[in-house]
Amino acid sequence: MLTGLNLLNNPFLNKGTAFTKEERAKFGLTGMLPSTVQTLEQQSVQAYGQYLSKPSDLEKRIFLMNLFNTNRTLFYKLMGEHLVEFMPVVYDPVVADSIEQYNEIFLKPQDAAFLSIDDPESIKASLKNAADGRDIRLIVVTDAEGILGMGDWGVNGVDIAIGKLMVYTAAAGINPAQVLPVSIDAGTNNQELLNDPLYLGNRHERIEGETYYQFVDQFVSAATDLFPELLLHWEDFGRGNAATILEKYQDQITTFNDDIQGTGIVVLAGVLGGLNISGEALKDQTILTFGAGTAGVGIANILLDEMIRQGVPEEEARNHFYQVDKQGLLFTDTEGLTPGQIPFARTRDEFENAAELTNLTAVVKAIHPTIMIGTSTQPGAFTEEIVKEMAAHTERPIIMPLSNPTKLAEAKAQDLITWTDGKALVGTGIPAADVDYQGVTYQIGQANNALMYPGLGLGLIASTATRVNAEIISQASRALGGIVDVTQPGASILPPVAKITEFSQIIAETVAKSVVEQELNREEITDIKAAVTDAKWVPEYTELVAE
Repeated sequence: MLTGLNLLNNPFLNKGTAFTKEERAKFGLTGMLPSTVQTLEQQSVQAYGQYLSKPSDLEKRIFLMNLFNTNRTLFYKLMGEHLVEFMPVVYDPVVADSIEQYNEIFLKPQDAAFLSIDDPESIKASLKNAADGRDIRLIVVTDAEGILGMGDWGVNGVDIAIGKLMVYTAAAGINPAQVLPVSIDAGTNNQELLNDPLYLGNRHERIEGETYYQFVDQFVSAATDLFPELLLHWEDFGRGNAATILEKYQDQITTFNDDIQGTGIVVLAGVLGGLNISGEALKDQTILTFGAGTAGVGIANILLDEMIRQGVPEEEARNHFYQVDKQGLLFTDTEGLTPGQIPFARTRDEFENAAELTNLTAVVKAIHPTIMIGTSTQPGAFTEEIVKEMAAHTERPIIMPLSNPTKLAEAKAQDLITWTDGKALVGTGIPAADVDYQGVTYQIGQANNALMYPGLGLGLIASTATRVNAEIISQASRALGGIVDVTQPGASILPPVAKITEFSQIIAETVAKSVVEQELNREEITDIKAAVTDAKWVPEYTELVAE
């Protein structure tokens, strides 16, 4: 057992002023702390006051990260009490500012593992060193090529993995001592970073192709060898690699990609919630995805899987989907299609005016979508003309401008409600205030992956799952979409982030049930509810035991 200064510097064991007089005597802390012994609750009130004194959101985030570095239990106690307030600060959108200034404000590595593509021999040692003997059950790994709507941010993107894991713990009770953020530093094509004398990552362009994939393979091998009960979460990989990596490993290990599957699960839940409100069926929808990158393709695939699951033959189901990117509608002869885009590409002979379908406006007029999803990072792309055209051909259009941060959103919720005379069922990628329109208060669902991945992760870990498959994803979406109260005027298509801890439990139990029913569990599970409850960590100080 650690003692003295080493104990105070261990964020997993440190209690600060809450160490009792007996503990101070036993562990060499006498005289190292002020005399008063505080409770965790008193520390939390004190820390929140310090948080409120900070003049900007970035300063607030820096304060919280310093608290995180010092005392995990106090950090999560505080975050649990102010979850809705803190989530945008520790994660999106304030994390974007943190990433942009990572080199300037760097103080500690925050227990992350940094894997350099220039040193593949050190992968296993790096993971082992960062874990420091902890029983790691969950890794969030990023190579930071596709950060939010920001693009390539090299090693700075590790903040994404750190923030994601904070939400896992705060929302679903994943034990913070059992998680590990990992940065794959494959270089960067961000010239601004390469020119920055303070940049902390590899100073060369991204390594691609076989060398890159071999490195990823070595990482997966080392991680699963060191941590045999691991759930591996891929985050913000570039559109050229994300799907390839997921497809390679999803049938081998317990893994999922949050940008491909996580976003898709939440969007499917929003669509199902919207259809619950409108009373319509998924099989009758025409679905347009604007932005055919990793997220857009992932969303389309999960909606397609659900349509097939509901009994629509695959070939017929694919005819309900259209993907629009910067070239316009994607056709089979469009140059540079990614492997994920190819199955959704249309043939030109379907349209009399195929040559004119080079922009979103033309496509909306041609296909009359009933569901329109934006992952384009093109601010204001869902114009009044486009939205009114869509609403003219469907009674309750489902419109989801998902790009974030705020400055990249395709539309504002207020505009969508106004332009459609209150008919639109809206889900946004960033938090949106209620919209008051003609006497009705419209609640705007946030299609935030945090609605899903904490509960999914807890359910997979609690059930000792060996795989993550389409059935589990479908069940998670149905659980999330079913939480919405469709009887209220102006009802949201998704449940509010404020209730995230409640429905993370519901999703976890649903996921665990699906795992057990499919016999994908490593260990025998007889009581699903108990297994989920037992897997949850609570931010409370426990008595330290001397070895």
